[in-house]
Amino acid sequence: MSQIELDRTDRAIITALQENARLSNVELSNAVNLSASACLRRVANLEKTGVISGYHAELNNQQLGYDVIILVQVTLDGQSAKTLSEFEQAVLNIPNLMACFLMAGAKDYILRIAAKDVSDYGEIHTHYLSALPHVRSIESNFVLRTVVTRGLPVRLI
Repeated sequence: MSQIELDRTDRAIITALQENARLSNVELSNAVNLSASACLRRVANLEKTGVISGYHAELNNQQLGYDVIILVQVTLDGQSAKTLSEFEQAVLNIPNLMACFLMAGAKDYILRIAAKDVSDYGEIHTHYLSALPHVRSIESNFVLRTVVTRGLPVRLI
């Protein structure tokens, strides 16, 4: 997959939308000093080329009753394509799974899971994590506080 060439204006649009994807086209065009029609064409092109792959709401886990976020490091007993595929299919069944990353390094996967409390996570661990295929070890790390979370930094040229 080839990298898309972005100019200063494209980067400004991406930065503005990462900060607030609910900007109207007029607000966005004013923020990046473009006409509304030119801005709309650029956003459509960024969507068409896949640079912008979607728009999402950032949810407050605690307001929804999920007070605990756990980063689960998993080591498998092998690295064959079949082993990885079977693990990845099974992981899709874990409730409250927010993300799953295949890693290079000491651990094979890192999962991000939301739970209502430690007891809720215990149930997820007992009924889902411990039943995952090909797992050699699981290490659970509880997030104490989120320090920063942000979109991809897009440097202006």
